[in-house]
Amino acid sequence: MSTFDHGGLMHTINEQLGPLRRAQPDAMTGFGQLAKAAMAEGAVSARHKELIALAIGITQHCSGCIGFHVKALVRLGCTRAELEEMLTVCVYMGGGPALMYAAEAMAAWEAMTPQP
Repeated sequence: MSTFDHGGLMHTINEQLGPLRRAQPDAMTGFGQLAKAAMAEGAVSARHKELIALAIGITQHCSGCIGFHVKALVRLGCTRAELEEMLTVCVYMGGGPALMYAAEAMAAWEAMTPQP
């Protein structure tokens, strides 16, 4: 069980970005449109794009990214096996620090995946 609360972190991030969204609506809307376009289904599936985004979040040591992209992967029907294979690539490319964030991603997965 995770001691890291990704759900709470994501809520806090969304709350803290509220003033920036109000102060800079064009830029924030532009970022949202970029995200939507980049993550849309295409030659590369939306699920694979989310796996890539999570891998980048892990190797960049971004807990918020881990939360948001794990949540999206659960919604997109990613399997635990797909997640685990991607995590091994992160560790291969990012070494020990990526391994620590891979553990965090697994904890987020466990927290966000419906249990049988």
